[in-house]
Amino acid sequence: MDRDDRVDTLSEAQCLSLLRTVPVGRVVYTEHALPAVLPVAFAVGADGRLVLALREGSTVTRALDGTVAAFQADQLDPATRTGWSVLVHGQAEVVRDPALYEHLLRTGPSPWVDGRPPLFVLLTPELLSGRRLLPAGRAVTR
Repeated sequence: MDRDDRVDTLSEAQCLSLLRTVPVGRVVYTEHALPAVLPVAFAVGADGRLVLALREGSTVTRALDGTVAAFQADQLDPATRTGWSVLVHGQAEVVRDPALYEHLLRTGPSPWVDGRPPLFVLLTPELLSGRRLLPAGRAVTR
């Protein structure tokens, strides 16, 4: 069996659904004209936007604010070589609205590294793509 038969392309709805199952992903942004990647705690909001929880004062929040960024999360099983990966591209904005910030403090994700007050960044998905790798012996039916 050709290994490509095990790769299933995911719909946008499937991508958002899978993102809701993991608490940490990686945000990809530009820092000093170079690509940078940082693991961050996140959640998918009811409106489909990603809520990234970062530490206040971190350089990534300044680099993300008002820019296009990418975000990737996955769940992989090395023993069975199965799993999924989702990639999101979109506009990132630091949350400045006091009411929304207070709401996210109560209901949103917490930064992976504790200590300072959190700062929230909303990532509005403009492009979503994902793939699922099926177990050996199972092919994608098209």
